[in-house]
Amino acid sequence: MDFDFGYYFKQYEVFLKEVDNIFSKVKEDYPDKVKCTPGCSDCCYALFDLPLIEALYLNHHFNQLDKNKRNEILVRADKADRQIYRIKRQAFKAQQKGEDEEQILSEIAKKRVRCPLLSEDNKCELYDFRPVTCRVYGIPMAIHQKSHSCGLSGFEPGQSYPTVNMDKIYEKLFQISQDLVLSLNTRYTQLHTVLVPVSMALLTEYDESYLGIIKNPSVPQAQKTTSEWVLGEGE
Repeated sequence: MDFDFGYYFKQYEVFLKEVDNIFSKVKEDYPDKVKCTPGCSDCCYALFDLPLIEALYLNHHFNQLDKNKRNEILVRADKADRQIYRIKRQAFKAQQKGEDEEQILSEIAKKRVRCPLLSEDNKCELYDFRPVTCRVYGIPMAIHQKSHSCGLSGFEPGQSYPTVNMDKIYEKLFQISQDLVLSLNTRYTQLHTVLVPVSMALLTEYDESYLGIIKNPSVPQAQKTTSEWVLGEGE
């Protein structure tokens, strides 16, 4: 990655500290409910996507690893990405058939794909730079007004606990992503709306071509839709 996103990375890191403080406070108040311990990797099999700022940040720190380690992780990323593609394709077909969207999402939530950053000894290769979702996984979360919690935690269904509003979390991440895109001379003005799994964030080269940098602003550029961006030219 040839671009300096330091200003936006710092904004993101400030937000990460706020998120970490929330997790620490809930863990302090409910020590018998939060079961997160070294070696536990339940959250490392969850399916979720990253906003642009998180994808860029993770990719940047991934590229700081030595070449052999990166190659090792990329092999796992390719495997995980193929699994995720099949899951999303099945979900798309179910949607096309008119199946209930809530049921489709429920089925996806049951799927488990090993994160490519999870080492053989169950440790995250980029733990200090992990995404927000990884940081709050062990405490109650609300997504679209529906509560979720780690199945290994001690939080009981139907009880009232402090809950992280993931919709607001993602609003903030999208805002940072949008500000970053606005700072670029790019033809992909909706790039901040594209979400990718961790595997794709590691596999992607965030170069001028991907970012759609316009080298000659006087030359009209064709816009690319979000669906074209995500699907590319594969099958």
